Amino acid sequence: MSRRRPHDDDDGYDRAHRKRRRVSENQEIEDRLESLILRVGEKSTASLESNLEGLASVLEADLASFKTKILRILTECAIKMPEKCTIYTTLVGLLNAKNYNFGGEFVEHMVRNFKESLKNCRWDCARYSLRFLADLVNCHVIAATSLIQLLDNMVDVAKEEGVPNVRKDWYVYSVLSALPWVGRELYEKKESQLEMLLVKIEVFLNKRSKKHHTALKVWSQDSPHPQEEYLDCLWAQVRKLRQDNWVEKHIPRPYLAFDSILCEALQHNLPTLLPPPHDPSYEYPMPWVVFRMFDYTDCPEGPILPGAHSIERYLIEEHLHQILEVNHLERKDCAANLLNFPYKAKIPLEYSIVEIIFAELFHMPSPRYLEICYGSILIELCKLQPSTMPQVLAQATEILFMRVDTMNVTCFDRFVAWFSYHLSNFQFRWSWDDWDFCIQLDLEHPRPKFIKEVLHKALRLSYYQRIKEIMPEVYEPLLPAKPEPNYKYTNDDAGEYNALLIFHNLANL
Repeated sequence: MSRRRPHDDDDGYDRAHRKRRRVSENQEIEDRLESLILRVGEKSTASLESNLEGLASVLEADLASFKTKILRILTECAIKMPEKCTIYTTLVGLLNAKNYNFGGEFVEHMVRNFKESLKNCRWDCARYSLRFLADLVNCHVIAATSLIQLLDNMVDVAKEEGVPNVRKDWYVYSVLSALPWVGRELYEKKESQLEMLLVKIEVFLNKRSKKHHTALKVWSQDSPHPQEEYLDCLWAQVRKLRQDNWVEKHIPRPYLAFDSILCEALQHNLPTLLPPPHDPSYEYPMPWVVFRMFDYTDCPEGPILPGAHSIERYLIEEHLHQILEVNHLERKDCAANLLNFPYKAKIPLEYSIVEIIFAELFHMPSPRYLEICYGSILIELCKLQPSTMPQVLAQATEILFMRVDTMNVTCFDRFVAWFSYHLSNFQFRWSWDDWDFCIQLDLEHPRPKFIKEVLHKALRLSYYQRIKEIMPEVYEPLLPAKPEPNYKYTNDDAGEYNALLIFHNLANL
């Protein structure tokens, strides 16, 4: 006979039910915290400052139960949402002011993530982590002295012997790309150490070999826009920023509103961080040439396009490239996000977008994504912004066509493929009369050659009669040959005589 009491089963059920309910409640809270953190900085009826202050209070109240989850989410946001870097550094700064131990744990978490990114060759993640650590100096979370030491250690990689040049380049580039965020703070607090760091970088850049530069150029001439190697261009932009006393006009800095709170917080020192030694299996980012197609004279009245050597130009272009990288698989989302660029009121946005898309399309030796990706995004942009984008794209096409005679052959082919594809999506409409002067040139000259290649490509996307009808008569010498069937047995010069004889005998049966 069983000695269990009748209600034992009910107790077990209740315990299991309570446990499931508790797990479910915890999951709901975690999901809510994640949603709040991810959405901070988006459009809201309240100000960003009040949202940050409220979120910091919510997170502080939940630290005891969900600290690990909060640490993980904030670290992922720092890397995967670099455009909101200063928002999340402000949030971490407020949490550090409320809970010093949490601030220390977060810094340790970021440092560990930074080290892992370097070891695993996740170069973009490492660069965004470094930028985040640098911006934490502005929020009084990390001491400026320890950051300078980290940057110094990274620049010292440039002195290594027997390592690929691309390794040295990346470490210097990552330091230079972090300076727009923290340069002003270092200038005010550690000016002499900052100057010594910049001298080291300048010495390296002056000695650096740039044999790759010519091979990566889109054009063989530097007129009207010089085609600068990426490190040289960023160095010129940082020097211009230094001349302006490290004051830029693009990066939002919400932590300035909380300066009275943040300045009272205790700061943390970074541990000694040494870059991992080179390993033959490491693959570093390849160098590139900065593509320039427009300057302020090409843009109509309105916001002025920043100069080629202003740091704002670098920051805008990097942000647009990030949007393209995140959304390139969904052309509609990509176009919408590009046009919703948060600082579009300050710049001629359409010109900047077109320039960075052609920069990616003409990237040497090969573009990051399929060529049709860029063509499809440009089509979506024209659909979403029909009042301005087609005109800017037509202006860009005209500029590229006028410079086609000095264009790299590989880029020439990509230009042909893109233009023919684009025309096929807009009924092949184009102001062909503006280009009829090309007919006077040698047909092997790059300009008539370009039109001829475009028409050959267009024929594959349409049919001969259509192409012939849309083209003015003067372009007849450039039209592709009419495609007609060639049945060899009906020709007088057909193959062997015996085969022709057999064919005629069969035909007359």
